[in-house]
Formats: sequence, C-alpha cells, structure tokens
Amino acid sequence: MSDQRARIIGAGLAGSEAAWQLAERGVAVDLFEMRGVRPTRVHHTTDAAELVCSNSLGALGLTAASGLLKAEMRRLGSLIVGCAEAHAVPAGGALAVDREGFAQAVTARLEAHPLITLHRGEVTDLASDVPTILASGPLTSEALSAALQQLAGRDYLFFHDAAAPIVTLESLDLSVIFRAGREGLARKGQPREAAEGPGDYLNCPFDRAGYEAFVAALAAGENATLHHPEDHVFFESCLPAEVLARRGRDTLRYGPMKPMGLTDPRTGRWPYAVVQLRQDNAAASLFNMVGFQTQLKWGEQTRIFRMIPGMAQAEFVRLGVMHRNTYLASPALLTPTLQWRDRPLLLAAGQMIGVEGYIDSAATGLIAGRNMARLLTGRAPLAWPRDTMLGALSHYVAEASPKHFQPMNANWGLLPDLEPHLRDKKARREALAARALASQVAFAAAAGEPLIATDPVAI
Repeated sequence: MSDQRARIIGAGLAGSEAAWQLAERGVAVDLFEMRGVRPTRVHHTTDAAELVCSNSLGALGLTAASGLLKAEMRRLGSLIVGCAEAHAVPAGGALAVDREGFAQAVTARLEAHPLITLHRGEVTDLASDVPTILASGPLTSEALSAALQQLAGRDYLFFHDAAAPIVTLESLDLSVIFRAGREGLARKGQPREAAEGPGDYLNCPFDRAGYEAFVAALAAGENATLHHPEDHVFFESCLPAEVLARRGRDTLRYGPMKPMGLTDPRTGRWPYAVVQLRQDNAAASLFNMVGFQTQLKWGEQTRIFRMIPGMAQAEFVRLGVMHRNTYLASPALLTPTLQWRDRPLLLAAGQMIGVEGYIDSAATGLIAGRNMARLLTGRAPLAWPRDTMLGALSHYVAEASPKHFQPMNANWGLLPDLEPHLRDKKARREALAARALASQVAFAAAAGEPLIATDPVAI
C-alpha cells in the first residue's frame, strides 16, 4: 500500500473508474462529488456514475470499436464495465443498463472499498501539492471552472449535449405501438451482430401525413432560452431532434426515425417512419425515446411528443433537457498519459478532455487511475499503444489539432491501418481487433500490468 493519497474531483463514470483503479493498486483515494451538496441541472440522484442521457453504453461485439474498447477495459478489471454487464437490459447487440441499478451498484462498490473515501462537497481549487485527477465532467462548477481556466491560461471550448425524455410503459397505447427490432440490420456504423433482436424496442409507427405533421410541429416548436453564444454549438452526433427537423422534412426519417427492418404486424409493411422506445430500467416499466434529445420547452415537448402514434396519453417521468458541456483544449494541455503538461501529478479524464460516450469517458478514467497509481508508487506512467483502442483515444485527445479539436468516440479510424490494407470491412475490423488485443497482452506484460482473461479472445 502506498503511503500517499490521491484526490479525484468528480464521481462520474471517469472519476469512479479512476478511484477503483487507484484503490485496487493500494493507493488511498479521496473521491469528491458535489452532488448531495450542490445539484446540477441534469442529474436526478447523488449516485456515482449516474447516466444523464441515454442508458446505452454502445455495441458489444469485437467488430464494433466500442466493443473492442470494452474488451480491453474488461481485461483490466474495469468497475464500470463489470457493473454495466451485471445490470444490463435487452438492447440487441448493445450494452444498455438499468440506469438506477447500475449507478447504485457503482456507488455501493466505491463506498465499500476500504481505501476509498467518498466526500460530498464541492472542490474549488487545484492545489499544486495534491496529486489530483480532474474528472469533474462537462458540468464543472463555476468556481472550479475559474480555477481551471486560470491554470490553463486559455479559453475553454464548448458544445452542448441533451437528455432524451423517458415515458412510462403503462401510459403507452400498445394496440398501436409494436415490439420489434431491426433483425439483420445494424445501425449505421455498427457491425451486423449489433442488429436489434425481435423484441428489443417498442416502435411507434407513422404514416406519411402523421410524420409530416409531426416534423412540422417539431421544427416550429419553441426552444428553451439559452444564455450564452456558445450554447448554440452542437456536437454533430448528438443533435437535438428539432434541429434535425429544421434541416429538412426527411432528415429524421433517414436518421433516428428510419423505419427500415421494422415490420408493423398490423400492416405487414414497414411504416413511413417510426419513433423507437428503448427499455430504461430492469423492471421494463420505463422507456426512453431513442435519438430524441431536445432543447424544446417542457410544455412544447409534452404537446408535440404526444402527437407520436401510441403516445397520446404518454406520462413523462423525465422531459428532455439541454445542458452546456465543457471540454478542454486537451491537445494543448495534456500528454497521452493524461497528465497536465507542466504538472505531472495533475491528470484529467472523462468527457471534459474530449472523449464522447460513457465507455470512452470511463476508459480515460481507467488510464488516469492506473497512471496516478504508478506515479505514486515510483513507476513511470503509461501511454498505451496506438493500435489499442485505449491508446488510440488517449493519443487523440493529446495530439489532435487544437484548432479543430472536437469530442471523439472510439472508432476504427483512430487506429493505424493494417499492412496490407484489407478491403472487406468485417475482415478488417476483426483483424484490427485481434491486433489490438494481442498488442495489449504484449504491452501489459512488459509494463507489469496483469490482465484478466474474461473476454471472448483468449489471452
């Protein structure tokens, strides 16, 4: 056990994972979370690792970039992946969770660890004499933001994210809504094995007239007031539904409302468009509206979303919200080990450093936690190989162009290409995954970082 303590600011996915990795390596951790003392605009509980948007943690298969990242993390004893898999709900080839059960499990594991002390309180400084992992997330408080901006010596970059509404199952008209998945059809950018199963989603079917009326109402809906110029900058992969509606009549029908592969049993045909609802809790009593993050006023949301077939009497337990997400100009500030360039005992992790997605955020927490443990036990920190997904993400946030830096999900384009290049997409992804896992084995052995053989590819 190390005689030093580390401080972690923020008990989100990244901070929770970092705390676990540190404590499992014998380093005592003071984990600070301001929720419980100071709430945020989008969180509803004081649990660690609360999910505020979707309840999906991405695809599982090794031919999906997110699936490869999970496999690498699973081998390294990830708390987040383990708790997610223990609280999974049906979602085809994706890992979706009962959000409350998942967050409660993470919180319980952290509170039960003898080397982790969970403090409820706001941190407002970045004292240079305290080994610190900054994982305060995109909703960093104003006081800490001011301290961070002073340390960075440059402006933040901003983008916005949104949480989709959640409805109760009992309020839905199941004589109109049908249960089905796009069997054999994966979502864009996902491998075929990530296709939905036959009963994974509830589908609200539109005919053409109903769809066009809905899109017109959505495009004309009144937005909540946003107070900063940067509040109107959105990350392309998480655009509000009304923004998509304003881009053109068919934009939603070729996006989150695409009907392909979904046969309505009443007609024997695909609808003109659909809104899909995904199970949000283990009891299957709550469902979230897939792809319907929004910044509409709450009254407008209720009015417009009740135009969706089968949702005329929908009971909304959570309406959509927009919130400002803040991230660092990380390429100018961080190294691939996630250390601050001129403060080696200050590390940063999570969405605020420029990764997008739950698992991606947790992955950076895993890297930061392990590296802090190495630093405090007299060993050099690690920059994981670029041909692993962990390494690809950490190198991206440290080495991308600061001028054009935007949040990034795990994706195959981050990995070095194969030599020779394989034209077949499935074969190429399988080969990239095999290479990544083999590289992880060799690197971990050389670095003295033991792996756990729990993924489908044997170590």
